[in-house]
Amino acid sequence: MDIAQSFSALRVHKEDSITHSRVEDISLDDLNAGEVVIQAHWSGVNYKDALAVSGRGRIMKKFPCVAGIDVSGEVVRSSSDQFSEGQKVLVTGCNIGESRDGGYAQYVRVPANAVIALPDGMTLQNAMAIGTAGFTAAFALRRMLENHQTPEMGPIAVTGPTGGVGSIAVDIFTSAGFEVHAVTGKPEAEEYLKKLGTHTVVDRKSAAVVARPLESAVWGGAVDNLGGDTLSWLTRTVKPWGNIASIGLAQSHELETTVMPFILRGVSILGIHSVECPRQWREDIWQKLATEWKPKHLDLIVSQIVNLQGIAEACDKLIAGKITGRVLVDLRGDTLG
Repeated sequence: MDIAQSFSALRVHKEDSITHSRVEDISLDDLNAGEVVIQAHWSGVNYKDALAVSGRGRIMKKFPCVAGIDVSGEVVRSSSDQFSEGQKVLVTGCNIGESRDGGYAQYVRVPANAVIALPDGMTLQNAMAIGTAGFTAAFALRRMLENHQTPEMGPIAVTGPTGGVGSIAVDIFTSAGFEVHAVTGKPEAEEYLKKLGTHTVVDRKSAAVVARPLESAVWGGAVDNLGGDTLSWLTRTVKPWGNIASIGLAQSHELETTVMPFILRGVSILGIHSVECPRQWREDIWQKLATEWKPKHLDLIVSQIVNLQGIAEACDKLIAGKITGRVLVDLRGDTLG
């Protein structure tokens, strides 16, 4: 396949200590080296993308850098025998959009070991509706199951359930047989959460900060997107031998707790680091997401589709908490203005 001499990309620049982003024309020579060149079709907007594009977080490790930690599309050039021209593939994490040029471009060049063949039964669009957010939720499910979490242990609390990770976590944990309770500060989202499969919507204000090292144990386990006081509360309220998948820090990166939940109840905190997930795990999780863990409500979870020009505004809304579910980015040429 022919590769355009110039194409559009959203790049983040740092000039005079000021970080900003803009859509501009670049060439393949402007991208990091890599064995696989992908003609991009779709990407998505994650919280990390929003921090990078807006300049509100220290996400980028090099400048200028094409933003976007996810992409799906078709291989147009490969020096690796793992992938061939015309093959449909996806990339999530693996340091793209951070220390390597990422997915917010019409062409993407990446190392072969970052590329995953699109699983059977999954479209390029659905792969990015899932994206890093859904992969992270599935990674949490995998780790919790490996550490003996079962539905019989009690309900799973999901914090930040209206976001991308939280929405897909509600969906796939419900499908896996767990009773999911959505812990949210957005009571107006109850109808949305119920449609995803939530059993009960819990007001986040109930996660009170108290001095007691242990409280009544109510949760079989939890998926936490917030960190801070909310994660501390979860350590005190998860039942014996339950697992907490720690995914995000939207509330705070700090954690104040005691050892008592861990030595008196056997509670485990499982760190979910999806960026550098071992490749075999990554392939297995994507296969699960195409089969038994396939989200049932992607049409509901995807709330907006934008093109390159619309990413910056979507990022601002995401940081402001004004986005429900997932925002998709359509990178096909006829959508760019």
